[in-house]
Amino acid sequence: MQRLTMMMFGQFVLLVLIGGAMSAEVQRPRGVPLSKRQFYEEDKPFTCLDGSRTIPFDRVNDDYCDCVDGSDEPGTAACPNGNFHCTNAGFRPAFIPSSRVNDGICDCCDTTDEYNSGVDCQNTCRELGRKEKEELQKIAEIAKEGFMFKKQLIQEAKQGLEDKKSKLGDIQNSKKDLEAKVEALRTVKETAEQPEKEAKERHLKAWEDQKAVIRMEKDMARMADVFLELDDDDDGFVSVVELQSHSELDPDSDALFTEAEAQVLLGGVDKVDTGAFETVWNNIKEKYVSESTADVPPPGETTQEETRDTSSDNDSENYPDEDIPEEDDDDEDMDEDDEDMDEGDYKPPPTSRTDDKKEDDEEGAMPPYDQETQTLIDAAQKARDEFNEAEKALREVEDQIRNLEKEISFDFGPSSEFAYLYSQCYELTTGEYVYRLCPFNRVSQKPKFGGSETNLGTWGKWAGPEDNIYSAMKYEHGTGCWQGPNRSTTVKLTCGKETVVTSTSEPSRCEYLMEFTSPAICQDPTSSDSGHPDHEEL
Repeated sequence: MQRLTMMMFGQFVLLVLIGGAMSAEVQRPRGVPLSKRQFYEEDKPFTCLDGSRTIPFDRVNDDYCDCVDGSDEPGTAACPNGNFHCTNAGFRPAFIPSSRVNDGICDCCDTTDEYNSGVDCQNTCRELGRKEKEELQKIAEIAKEGFMFKKQLIQEAKQGLEDKKSKLGDIQNSKKDLEAKVEALRTVKETAEQPEKEAKERHLKAWEDQKAVIRMEKDMARMADVFLELDDDDDGFVSVVELQSHSELDPDSDALFTEAEAQVLLGGVDKVDTGAFETVWNNIKEKYVSESTADVPPPGETTQEETRDTSSDNDSENYPDEDIPEEDDDDEDMDEDDEDMDEGDYKPPPTSRTDDKKEDDEEGAMPPYDQETQTLIDAAQKARDEFNEAEKALREVEDQIRNLEKEISFDFGPSSEFAYLYSQCYELTTGEYVYRLCPFNRVSQKPKFGGSETNLGTWGKWAGPEDNIYSAMKYEHGTGCWQGPNRSTTVKLTCGKETVVTSTSEPSRCEYLMEFTSPAICQDPTSSDSGHPDHEEL
């Protein structure tokens, strides 16, 4: 692939040589190339080229196949496996199957294959040679200009590599400074956070102590209210009988609150005054229900009396037979109401708050920090911000170092001539898709008129033949095809003055081929390794 342009340049040289050799063509049997002239000597017997037998020379081209390999009939159609050599003076020599000799169709541009068919063939070799010469001249010019660009690319890559190495050294030095700065700021941060933590803990403890006092005061106030509620006869004592009036205090909740059970709650005595009630308060306060709230149902519930009244109102016995509502009609009405009610009209039942939430609301929010504590918090936050900023800068520097090291060590060709493609992207728009090639990164395809992008492969490796590995790129592990393999793309590089994607195709399902021209692939036209074809085939 890499030598294609050089071969074409060589062919241009060949055409010039052919033009000079036309007047000096060596005589040999019809259909024999110059390279095999030595095997066909008229004054000696002919030995088949496969060595199978020897025959008199007059049996060469006698229109009868004597040799198994067909070498005795290079100029006739006698042997099915023979080959006829077209001299094609003025153009390029060629071989055709012997079966096409004198078949009435002009295969050789010099008409030598139809010497005895009677068909009127025109010798077009000079015209073909002229056109090819012009085309090869253009290609040779492109190769020459492309190679000049390539030399510039190599120089730029060389300078770019030196710049990157210099930049890498500078960044590595700055990394050391940043690492030291980060460690110093870490110490400052930790030093500032310790008094901050202690001040916050003191503030929180003071708030917890304050809440405990508030809860205790509320508990004592509630205890006093409960004592007054239980002391029905206002004698300054709460007796067993008075305690039994609150069935919710029954320890085993068996609906039988006995005198003995009440006595146990009172500490084993028959009655207690306010001082003694404080010692037994913990035994009853969790279950006790205040008389002032006992008859108030929770939100969303009805009392037994209301339930009874509602049942009575709906009792069918209150209706005459003919006035009993039909259940089907009610159901239909309910269905219609449900259909008419929007989702936004739905209101969930109220939810009760937890005890902790109630306590927080009753006790209020934690008071703001005092000035001394807030100063410590601000100082610690400033230290954290400075530390985080320095640590972020260090991470960014480490990323830069990794990227530079990767780019410096990357295989951009023997002289880094492909380095200019790094971080660039090139597009080709077809009738249906926009193809995008980002060398050394990925290949993608996106519908021209909208739609998501499809990954046709990420950079894999250089994939040209062993003697020209930089003539192709392989991109692998793209988006998977439906019930098929992951997509992949082979990018073939050809010499050109411009860097451009010239074509795309899908030779096999999920395997794409992309043609890409670049000056970086161009070779020196004057190089001895230019791939000249054998010009002896005249």
